[in-house]
Amino acid sequence: MTLVYQSTRDEKNRVTASQAILQGLATDGGLFTPITYPQVDLDFAKLKDASYQEVAKLVLSAFLDDFSEAELDHCINHAYDSKFDDAAIAPLVKLDGQYNLELFHGATIAFKDMALSILPHLMTTAAKKHGLENKIVILTATSGDTGKAAMAGFADVPGTEIIVFYPKDGVSKVQELQMTTQTGANTHVVAIDGNFDDAQTNVKHMFNDTDLRARLLEHKLQFSSANSMNIGRLVPQIVYYVYAYAQLVKTGEIAAGDKVNFTVPTGNFGNILAAYYAKQIGLPVGKLICASNENNVLTDFFKTQVYDKKRSFKVTTSPSMDILVSSNLERLIFHLSGNSAEKTAALMAALNEQGQYELTDFDADILELFVADYATEQETAAEIKRVYQASDYIEDPHTAVASAVYQKYLAETDDQRKTVIASTASPYKFPVVAVEAVTGQTGLSDFEALDQLHELSGVALPPTVDGLEKAPVRHKTTVAADQMQAAVEDYLGL
Repeated sequence: MTLVYQSTRDEKNRVTASQAILQGLATDGGLFTPITYPQVDLDFAKLKDASYQEVAKLVLSAFLDDFSEAELDHCINHAYDSKFDDAAIAPLVKLDGQYNLELFHGATIAFKDMALSILPHLMTTAAKKHGLENKIVILTATSGDTGKAAMAGFADVPGTEIIVFYPKDGVSKVQELQMTTQTGANTHVVAIDGNFDDAQTNVKHMFNDTDLRARLLEHKLQFSSANSMNIGRLVPQIVYYVYAYAQLVKTGEIAAGDKVNFTVPTGNFGNILAAYYAKQIGLPVGKLICASNENNVLTDFFKTQVYDKKRSFKVTTSPSMDILVSSNLERLIFHLSGNSAEKTAALMAALNEQGQYELTDFDADILELFVADYATEQETAAEIKRVYQASDYIEDPHTAVASAVYQKYLAETDDQRKTVIASTASPYKFPVVAVEAVTGQTGLSDFEALDQLHELSGVALPPTVDGLEKAPVRHKTTVAADQMQAAVEDYLGL
């Protein structure tokens, strides 16, 4: 029986996996979400020796069950190849007291590569499957990493255009240059005078604009998303949690069946939601530790069940987490509400209209899985230095947020279960922050800091940043947040 993906806001809006991937966002504004979970044989006696690609096939064939075996083989083999600089794809590194799951060995040195290297193949395969003749327009807001990873995946892919919006002053210099120097005739990058939430809100508005949708169809165009709002982004992220567990079994750190905690630096909630789905298919998970920076709206939600976006937006050294509206939390709200689209739609309307909602009737067993806390800027910098001194290893600021929150959790609970930190970016994406935290040296440019970071870490400079300073800037457009749709219409000739 084919797995059903339902909109979180309309119980009648149900599609298959391939249809959900093509649409990206449901036309009612909701997110396509599984309402049952597939049966997956997580036999770690076998999986401990499986390659990343083999684990991916096991998980993806279960969740994306209207793709054929040959189609999935094509997508997986073209995604997880020499674009990754480590044959393990997502190596697990043992440090002093924790395990860092390195998710940054892809082309753009951030965890978004783990899913965005396969999404273009899933999307073009789905388009062929459904005989789609329209050009797919990927419309995406980014807090720093999704944009570059999406463009790297979709650049010059036939039948697609990709338009990325990012907050002008809300990303690192390396992140910005990675985007603005992107090649590909079908790539478009626009800075906005606003923050990530402004970008994401306006992207959602365009998806839900029925008049705009009709005009797109007249031109044989249709929107889809590369954000984790697209289930085709989310499902591939389940794979690395299963793979990490298998590696712990392989190295004898745990026995199959032992529960493991995962600590995830969290902004839009997709990465930690993938860990939740991994548990639903049988992964032995103890706690899911949701780590935020000073934009700690999720910490407050898990402690109080009140989601309140009415607070000051803070620009931090972990910009990919500078988010006050975590889109993927909607999927968890849907599950917490007993898969009730009616309740979820009402809560999302309250968030839109009043700026907050309170969850009063929920599945306590699901909520019990999650622990949440946040790290201040000072705590994040101190954690980068602590890990370097303890393990001669440099974390990026997002990973350090998770690492710092885990240290707090450990001190408060003395939970001795093995814990995996989702290491979501290379420190080479945030060299100034990393070097300053370790050495105390200030005033460095990003490119001066890159050289220093190389000396401190002994890790080779990744190709994506090597020479970036001299790469020609191709994308120079900046617009006001309320002019995003006009920019899209201009690019597409509407």
